[in-house]
Amino acid sequence: MELNFEHHQTAHCENGVASNLLLNKGLKLSEPMIFGIGSGLFFVYLPFLKVNFAPGFSYRPMPGAIFSKAAKRLGIKIKRQKFSNPQEAQKALEKNLEQNIPTGLQVGVFNLTYFPEEYKFHFNAHNLVVYGKEDGKFLISDPVMDFATTLTEAELEKVRYAKGALAPKGHMYFPTYIPENVNLEEAIKKGIKDTCKNMLAPVPIIGVKAMRWVAKSIPKWAEKKGTKVTNHYLGQLIRMQEEIGTGGGGFRFIYGAFLQEAAAILKNDELKELSKEITAIGDLWRDFAVDIARVYKNRNSKSDIYNQLSKSMLHIADLEEAFYKKLRKAI
Repeated sequence: MELNFEHHQTAHCENGVASNLLLNKGLKLSEPMIFGIGSGLFFVYLPFLKVNFAPGFSYRPMPGAIFSKAAKRLGIKIKRQKFSNPQEAQKALEKNLEQNIPTGLQVGVFNLTYFPEEYKFHFNAHNLVVYGKEDGKFLISDPVMDFATTLTEAELEKVRYAKGALAPKGHMYFPTYIPENVNLEEAIKKGIKDTCKNMLAPVPIIGVKAMRWVAKSIPKWAEKKGTKVTNHYLGQLIRMQEEIGTGGGGFRFIYGAFLQEAAAILKNDELKELSKEITAIGDLWRDFAVDIARVYKNRNSKSDIYNQLSKSMLHIADLEEAFYKKLRKAI
């Protein structure tokens, strides 16, 4: 049982699953367009929440939010289901396949057998598509891989019922309605306005204010908690940025591509210039990650490094604040 489904590799799993599922239903939207309409750019700092013995940092909204927001703004309906019983979850998935419905799943990364060992970590908000079953194995389109692959029934059940934070609980989803005509212009504007609202939020745990809080905390961690703990916190910061869900630099590059597409659709040259600006900010995030990686691996020879890292992140926050203000004005 193999459905007529095209596998396309993308930079980020949730965007990729959304784009591939919609393409299967005849609606061609690029990964950057899904990401931009779904307001994928985000930053949150939760010092009171510990993840892997470090404060909670995230460069993305909650899992599922990008596709849900994009769908709502495009007039698309999505059905989402969770199951307490793994057998029921498998039956529901197989029923979908029998009805020719490729299905998105939220899964844990750690036990994905086709992932290289260095990519396996305890993160339960990965997304993939199941588009068939052959010889007792499910056919898997994981958009971060350059090829389609398979999982056995037992392997798929294990990742669908991974334990820990953001446990998937058999979560599956698929589009049930796509309008004949979507209002792309309006959806783009709503996505941009929401991104600007989130990143310029007045509360200290979200957006550029949260970035500044983290930046100012780096020298304080070094002073109060010592080098080992501070380096662990910084390692978590760039792990969330560069490994888990694409994150900081990569997300800025995707958003730059979105603004390029949006500039053509809205006939707005200002968005084209802002596309270059956010891409340049993405480069700074990547440089920041490299500097932290050197500290983490004890390969840094600079003195006063924690103050320098703090200044780098504050500089990025200033640039981002100016960017979102210009972007909000541009539309």
